[in-house]
Amino acid sequence: MKKQYLLFSLIVLFLLLAGCSNSDQSKNTGKEKQEETGEKVELTISAAASLQDALTDIEASFEKEHPNMLVNFNFGASGSLQQQISQGAPADLFFSAAEDKFDKLVRDGLIEEKNGIDLVGNELVLVVPKESAKGIKSFNDLTEADRLSIGTPESVPAGKYAKESLENMGIWKSIEEKVVYAKDVRQVLTYVETNNVDAGIVYKTDALISEKVNIVDTADENTHDAIIYPLGVVKDTRHPEEAKLFYDYLQNENSMSIFEKYGFKGLK
Repeated sequence: MKKQYLLFSLIVLFLLLAGCSNSDQSKNTGKEKQEETGEKVELTISAAASLQDALTDIEASFEKEHPNMLVNFNFGASGSLQQQISQGAPADLFFSAAEDKFDKLVRDGLIEEKNGIDLVGNELVLVVPKESAKGIKSFNDLTEADRLSIGTPESVPAGKYAKESLENMGIWKSIEEKVVYAKDVRQVLTYVETNNVDAGIVYKTDALISEKVNIVDTADENTHDAIIYPLGVVKDTRHPEEAKLFYDYLQNENSMSIFEKYGFKGLK
């Protein structure tokens, strides 16, 4: 009887040890699983169009350090991206050019506040074509423009800030009928580069990457809301560990130096 009891106890002990071993193996991180299978985890980052160049540089260094991960960007106007996420479009991170668009997702429970941060800031500038002969050298000269471009204020944060600044400068009513609205800040820049408009209002970061425009004035920070870019992990991400990894990577010293290279101001 004692022998049977001892044998039963050994069998139970063996089964418990086997279960622990399987449990430990199941706790492998996503990265370890990728290494075993050779599969890549793909992340989708919905980001404001003005972040395109900086994020493309950061993506290259990130994927070099994490070869089993692939980062895909969905660039556009922050308002449009926010609506896409609200309607269930797949996204792992949201990098907005406006706090109100980001805060809407937080209020709706699609981004947890603890997984968000105000990462960088920007400035608003007036640009004209490189060879412009209109003599526009400041915001006050915009009455001389035949056509002026800004982003659509309802969906493009840069457009919202631009209209706000022009209103506070007392210029908006005199130039409103001349405004050509654009789907995002990059389209504004293109209109100016191609001489389709006499001037445009864009972020400083966008103006700095173009060799076809001149910055002629900078909007006083007191004329518009603070330009802040919040970053957050989307709650319904299918890859929470990997999304958090890239979220943290965007905040490291190397990434912040790249943002600053493109004209962004660090807020950390």
